[in-house]
Amino acid sequence: MTPREKIIVALDLDTTEKAQSVAASVASVFPFFKIGMKLFTKGGPDFVADILKHGKVFLDLKFHDIPTIVAEAVSNAAQIGISLLTVHASGGSEMLKLCMEKLSVAGGKCRLVAVTVLTSMDSLAEFGIERSPSEQVRLLADLAHRAGVHGIVCSPQELSSLRSRYPAPFLLVTPGIRGASDDAGDQKRTASASAALAAGADYLVIGRPIIAAPDPVEAAERIAREIS
Repeated sequence: MTPREKIIVALDLDTTEKAQSVAASVASVFPFFKIGMKLFTKGGPDFVADILKHGKVFLDLKFHDIPTIVAEAVSNAAQIGISLLTVHASGGSEMLKLCMEKLSVAGGKCRLVAVTVLTSMDSLAEFGIERSPSEQVRLLADLAHRAGVHGIVCSPQELSSLRSRYPAPFLLVTPGIRGASDDAGDQKRTASASAALAAGADYLVIGRPIIAAPDPVEAAERIAREIS
């Protein structure tokens, strides 16, 4: 997999029309796109099908419910034709194992990754958790690995330790990618694209540095030069 194939452009825009326009324009640079709950609740599977015309899709819906409900949702989502799908690792091992069973029956190319701790969080104290976010990430990563999922979502800060603990093909998908001049927004545990790839990320999810740029194609090409 080339460095360019490791970039997923997060289409976190206001409308499906804007998202389709950005996808069409940057597909020649990065033909892999993330659709989150914001736009999926507007456009649904038809919107996913539109984006699939421009490349692969990472459906980031972060399912979290009782095992049977989540497993059925995973099975349904996999049949849309997506390549990556998220559930919350904190749903527990029973949920994760049942999801993998349903995914196996569904067939196709979809891989399941478990969200550990959101990159917007730098403390878990309000949940009564005394562990640091990095310690919680490792606990949930262990749980996900034992359950047999394809990988996890983690921040750049945990990459090095997790990569040495879990070699490929276990996937490490990393949001929170920001350059030195980029607005961090609500992301708190960040790193540059080149640093995250060097630390062992399989995929980088990049949103605002591309989609909020005056020229998304130029921004994508700049990142492509950086990681190459």
